Amino acid sequence: MTVLRVGNASGFYGDRFDAMREMLTGGELDVLTGDYLAELTMLILGRDRLRDPSAGYARTFLRQLEECLGLAHDRGVRIVTNAGGLNPAGLADAVRKSAQRLGIPVRVAHVEGDDLGPSHPDSLTAHAYLGGFGIAACLREGADVVVTGRVTDAALVTGPAAAHFGWGPTEYDRLAGAVVAGHVLECGTQATGGNYAFFREHGGDVRRPGFPLAELHEDGRCVITKHPGTGGFVDIGTVTAQLLYETGGARYAGPDVTARLDTVRLTQEAPDRVRIEGVRGEAPPPALKVGRTRLGGFRNEVVFVLTGLDIEAKAALVREQMARALAESPPAEVRWELVRTDRPDAGTEETASALLRLVVRDPRQEVVGRASSGAAVELALASYPGFHVLAPPGKGSPYGVFEAAQVPQDAVAHQAVLPDGRRIPVPPAAGTRVLEEVAQPPLPEPLPPGPVRRAPLGLVAGARSGDKGGNANVGVWVRSDEAWRWLAHALTVERFRELIPESRELTVTRHVLPGLRALNFVVEGILGDGVAAQHRFDPQAKALGEWLRSRHLDLPEALL
Repeated sequence: MTVLRVGNASGFYGDRFDAMREMLTGGELDVLTGDYLAELTMLILGRDRLRDPSAGYARTFLRQLEECLGLAHDRGVRIVTNAGGLNPAGLADAVRKSAQRLGIPVRVAHVEGDDLGPSHPDSLTAHAYLGGFGIAACLREGADVVVTGRVTDAALVTGPAAAHFGWGPTEYDRLAGAVVAGHVLECGTQATGGNYAFFREHGGDVRRPGFPLAELHEDGRCVITKHPGTGGFVDIGTVTAQLLYETGGARYAGPDVTARLDTVRLTQEAPDRVRIEGVRGEAPPPALKVGRTRLGGFRNEVVFVLTGLDIEAKAALVREQMARALAESPPAEVRWELVRTDRPDAGTEETASALLRLVVRDPRQEVVGRASSGAAVELALASYPGFHVLAPPGKGSPYGVFEAAQVPQDAVAHQAVLPDGRRIPVPPAAGTRVLEEVAQPPLPEPLPPGPVRRAPLGLVAGARSGDKGGNANVGVWVRSDEAWRWLAHALTVERFRELIPESRELTVTRHVLPGLRALNFVVEGILGDGVAAQHRFDPQAKALGEWLRSRHLDLPEALL
């Protein structure tokens, strides 16, 4: 059968607004997807729904579609998106009304069954991660636009592929190939040079990367590329980086299939064309992931600016003063962090200053509100010399907590709701397999001894990092076999802990992926209760990999 060309026009809620038009006008396309959901997004949509029960979906998508629905219809491009969020039926209805107003004949379907709120009454939101066969059922029945709630990001690609090629639920290798393609596409321009470790070393213009697309074949192979003339670039490095993003071990589990990342083979077929093949699949786990969000309490933050001499003494003084002020009604959690951005004999006041960050959390808003912010303000004329803060402290704001749970596959009423209102039940996976770690593969022969130079890891290795609830992953890869022979032996868990001191008291697991010349480290608990809780300076661990690349160690001169 023919190649299926699936593009992406959104990697998150807030991505480039005109990407939908760019993808529809830039070249050939069969299906255009948009990924709008993340752990933090579900919390945001949940709070929207508290204010307005008819809300709960990504309104940006609706505005984009109003501009582009005629284009998609004229070009025969189907739209598949998870922008339905907490209210896919509401978004589907809004799309129909928009199409009627514009006079465009469009068949709109949606997918239901992910909402498990009634069985989790203490949660703001609770949603199972569904697979792609609900999407496939909608497309097989003629839908032009398919709106979903919480499906896996890769389901936006596996659904159209299963519908187009007629795949059944046990064709695991083919499904796994589509999962890998979907995982590469899901974050948009991260596959085309965006957020790329070696952006300076490539001739591609990364100021405005084009969005990616996958040319999918019936046997599960694909080619990752982009529209001609768009910015950025696609090479083995950009695809490898995205494959490692927010993953764990060799088994990448989903509701339809578990894809084996250790079987992925990448080939640079031509400029801006990377072929992915060899992906093997296994039966999915017996349980579906459930993402729950809830309000965790209230937080407040004050950033004190410490300038010039005696930085440590100034920090100690204000900490002691604030401790006394908060002693009468102490917050449940008090965190201090001194960031030494100051330099000696600095040429500007800003570069002579360090930042002392205070974060307080408590179930009671009044404890972190006026009590803490007032205490900070009252020190304005009674503390260290040069006292000032970055912004006036506020009254305290609510923060969220993300928690992951599981439910059996058959506990979810997955349904495709067709344009004519008919409902098609989507059965659970035909077979399942309990998820187990893959045995660690043998390491390559180490490099022979030779001269070394103390230098940043990033001169040799790339990295990409991200979040999964309270955990973070850091994928590290190299671009030659010689570098892999060094990395596989040099970057152990112990060395990782030395380079990332925050991880020293946490569980760190190393996964070896020789086919990608990569190591993937999972750091448990480094993000506390997840991104919405803002546990650390970089709450989504987006730059954790770049910090690792900046750390110095002994590098073989042969690799430099």
